[in-house]
Amino acid sequence: MPKQDTEMLKGILEGIVLAVLVGRPAHGYEITASLREQGFTDIAEGTIYALLVRIEQRGLVDVEKVPSEKGPPRKVFTLNAHGREQLDDFWRAWAFLSERLDHLQHQNDTGQD
Repeated sequence: MPKQDTEMLKGILEGIVLAVLVGRPAHGYEITASLREQGFTDIAEGTIYALLVRIEQRGLVDVEKVPSEKGPPRKVFTLNAHGREQLDDFWRAWAFLSERLDHLQHQNDTGQD
């Protein structure tokens, strides 16, 4: 993935992770695996864990520690009401930007102003 794509992805990664958590509670490794299954193969697991710390600190998720077969308990993240509001805001912003970018691309493709 080119560096520019990686930088764009970092800017929207929070919304992507919140969208993953709409489906079900998950721990960091499950979130990373889900993103990789969906084609986000260049995302480092450490990036996801750092992001989860930030969204936990911002109160967007509820966290439950569950026993692990190996090692310390795992943190399982569940999207809460505040997180759902944030995700709704993300989707609104995404729709706005996507529409504007599509329009701009169409203008460039057709040579119109």
